[in-house]
Amino acid sequence: MKRKILVIDDDVALREMMTMTLRKEGYDVTSASSAAEARSLIADSAFDLVVSDIYLGDGTAIELLEDIRQARSETAVILVTAQGTVETAAAAREAGVFDYLAKPFQLDQLVDCVTAALGSRPKATPAPTKGPETMIIGSHPSIVEVYKAVARVAPLPIPILLRGETGTGKELVARALHKYGASSSGPFVAINCGAIPETLLESEVFGHRRGAFTGAVRDHLGAIQSARGGTLLLDEVGELPPLLQVKLLRFLQEGEIRPLGSESTLTIDTRVIAATHRDLSKGVEAGGVREDFYYRLAAYQIEIPPLRARASDIPLLIEHFAQRIRERLGRSDLGGVSSETISSLRNYHWPGNVRELEHLVQRCLIDYGSMEDPDRVQSFLKIPTASEPQPESGPSVGDDITLEALERLHIEAILKKTSGNRTRTAEILGIERKSLYRKINRLEIPVPGDTVD
Repeated sequence: MKRKILVIDDDVALREMMTMTLRKEGYDVTSASSAAEARSLIADSAFDLVVSDIYLGDGTAIELLEDIRQARSETAVILVTAQGTVETAAAAREAGVFDYLAKPFQLDQLVDCVTAALGSRPKATPAPTKGPETMIIGSHPSIVEVYKAVARVAPLPIPILLRGETGTGKELVARALHKYGASSSGPFVAINCGAIPETLLESEVFGHRRGAFTGAVRDHLGAIQSARGGTLLLDEVGELPPLLQVKLLRFLQEGEIRPLGSESTLTIDTRVIAATHRDLSKGVEAGGVREDFYYRLAAYQIEIPPLRARASDIPLLIEHFAQRIRERLGRSDLGGVSSETISSLRNYHWPGNVRELEHLVQRCLIDYGSMEDPDRVQSFLKIPTASEPQPESGPSVGDDITLEALERLHIEAILKKTSGNRTRTAEILGIERKSLYRKINRLEIPVPGDTVD
């Protein structure tokens, strides 16, 4: 018998495309355009797999999970969304959802996921309650992969290494890992290893006893003990000197520390999450990072994407920051961003990442009350000069280059890298293919090879 699949999506074109693709693969596919229609179908038929958009016009797929489980507990579920959050990823994993795909996705990716899902059956679990306001903003596939990684590894009692450029949101990811981990009821303590003088760092991490050194007039717990029963974030862990790496390695292996001036060891139950903008594997090669320390610390590694790699999230982030600023300042009149401004911001290289965008939104709203004028917004951007470092994916630019010229150069460079493959170029830029076509025509950009797929 053919495997039965229910496809649920209120986007007609996408729903029909998924349905036709899966039928070509030999599946018996039924489709629904709403939660109500899906509930009726689920009550009447037993499906092997449900593929559903999370956000439907009359409800969410998370709310449908209880109906799906009651009808047939072994039904596999794949969720798709253009509005992913770490909360929905965690809720999906808690509910036994097989996978979580971000729009836009390739149809062969969907087929592979369906094939894998029908070879596996998740355990039935109760549908989760609706989660709180999201901690991390973004729906680009690269950030959705971070959500999925958080949901997978948060419950596991292992150290985690977060790697990403400055301003990408490593601490937010660490807080999400803490929130969905087994130690969520305990404290979350963050310490920046690069901001503390080396002479004080050991005391700040491991603590000290009274009289351990000149000025130690009382006992000091240190970050590891302060985070007991919870989570310790060691930010910029690549700045730790070798001696402290050895001491921290012992704690990671044995769960034991010896505060400065103490003659005995203490057993501490603290989960460690480390973060760095550096490639620690290169530090191992250079000799500044101990190999055993690196491998113990990086039991699981999560890469946080830079903002330029998920530029399609910029409108969501702007609205999020604008709303926070309105609430903080008590100014409901602030806000507003034009499509021209969005276009210019999506093609900026963002050396300061999400943190830079947040500062930009705050400055514009305070100074101008909105982000409607792209020229005013541009005046706050750090357009690189010939003497400044250039973005990895972009060409060199001069002092007086315009945003339009920078955009043209950037798209030309990506088209050259992809040999004119416009589908791949649009994916790298984080925009829809039709938007790329308009930009190519407007900016009169030559396309090498001129291929679509």
